[in-house]
Amino acid sequence: MRTEGRHMVVEVSGCNPDVLNDLDRVKEILRESALQANAEILELAFHHFTPQGVSGVVVISESHLSIHTWPEYGYAALDVYTCGEKTDPWRAMEYAAEKFEATTIVKTEIARGQEIEGRPGVYGHSVVETEVMRDGVAVVS
Repeated sequence: MRTEGRHMVVEVSGCNPDVLNDLDRVKEILRESALQANAEILELAFHHFTPQGVSGVVVISESHLSIHTWPEYGYAALDVYTCGEKTDPWRAMEYAAEKFEATTIVKTEIARGQEIEGRPGVYGHSVVETEVMRDGVAVVS
């Protein structure tokens, strides 16, 4: 099985809490992130929590983008999962991090849908790359 699935798991911190708590802005940032990745948007579903925080998903024909925000910590967790070669999940992640005014980004790319050797019909995943960025500069840990 060849899914060509790329899953970006992204933690952004040092973000603008006002942006993270604004339902319309979060929705627009994720919508535009999908377009920046060259994805075809199918549906959007977002919810604002009381007293604060936003969760949402953008369903794309290539898979999805999702977010959960914690404005009180200036933090958001993003997932960008795409299949095929047309879309670029890195572009989506970079756009969102910029718009949330993140000072620190921890991003991990995971290759999905890999058949496990010696186990026909059993699929797993592997980490392709993990990177920490602070103020636009890669940090070596």
